[in-house]
Amino acid sequence: MSFDPARLRYNDAGLIPAIAQDAASGEVLMMAWMNAEAVARTLETGRVTYWSRSRAEFWEKGATSGHTQRLVELRFDCDEDCLLLTVEQQGPACHTGRRSCFYRAVQDGEVVELEAAP
Repeated sequence: MSFDPARLRYNDAGLIPAIAQDAASGEVLMMAWMNAEAVARTLETGRVTYWSRSRAEFWEKGATSGHTQRLVELRFDCDEDCLLLTVEQQGPACHTGRRSCFYRAVQDGEVVELEAAP
């Protein structure tokens, strides 16, 4: 059965949350948004492409930074309203230079940085 990105359930802005996970380690790297065209481009090229809400344009991960994501597998949840992208990440995924955007945690009611800034 062929996959049509239009089958997914997008929000009122035409977007769906996409979680990027390192294919080798299972580490959650980041969350961003995709629209149907970004999903189609990602599947066609194997290079993960998101939709930038702030710039209102497509954003191929790593196109300017070199910190690319190569798609290994695209999964969607049971409600078809959230994506899980397993990727091969080159360099840091976070714009802060950290490996993951999820570098902070709440421990005993306090915010703790799990990874120092580079």
